[in-house]
Amino acid sequence: MDVEALLVDAHPAFRDGLRAALESAGIARVVGEAGDGVSAVQMVAAMQPDVVLIDVTLNGSSGIEATRRITGGPHAPHVLVISAVDDDDAVIGALRAGAKGFIDKAVSREELLHGIHLVAHGGAAFSPSVADRLPAYFSALHEVPGRVAFPDLTDRETQILELLACGYDNRSISRRLVLAEKTIRNHITRIFTKLDVPDRMTAALRARNAGLGLEHVS
Repeated sequence: MDVEALLVDAHPAFRDGLRAALESAGIARVVGEAGDGVSAVQMVAAMQPDVVLIDVTLNGSSGIEATRRITGGPHAPHVLVISAVDDDDAVIGALRAGAKGFIDKAVSREELLHGIHLVAHGGAAFSPSVADRLPAYFSALHEVPGRVAFPDLTDRETQILELLACGYDNRSISRRLVLAEKTIRNHITRIFTKLDVPDRMTAALRARNAGLGLEHVS
């Protein structure tokens, strides 16, 4: 088995079953497992697997944010999301984060293994329930970049992040949104924490890369 895989799921029993299925089918050799996003990102950097199989919901972290960090790093592996959560926000967020596919955990063993094989070799894979909605997803990727790129942010935080990306300072944001400057500062602190960024310049860059703040706000 030439393909090396990293399994990222909060449930050890699911990881055990997936490992057994992958190795018995000869699709991939599992080189590591993680239950949270931080560990997953660290293991990808250390092990450089060919494919990462990750859930949306992890222990204390977001699988979508972990996917973004994994696909944005050097020697990025292919990422396939395997999750019981397949609502629109989760799927769109995963695709924008760089995932090559999204498969519902409810699919058959054969469908799951086929999808993993496709993604591990550079293809894309979607379970039927997700594939039926793909046209709407790709449309949404262009229409609501902030909501899908940063699903952990509230609508207000996304609004403030966009203004920050446009170059507004706290006082200007406060005036535009008719909120106290202290409230704006508190929102920005939470944004930094959720995006795992150290300062407003880095946050603004992340936002602009995701399509926010690219047009002048009048």
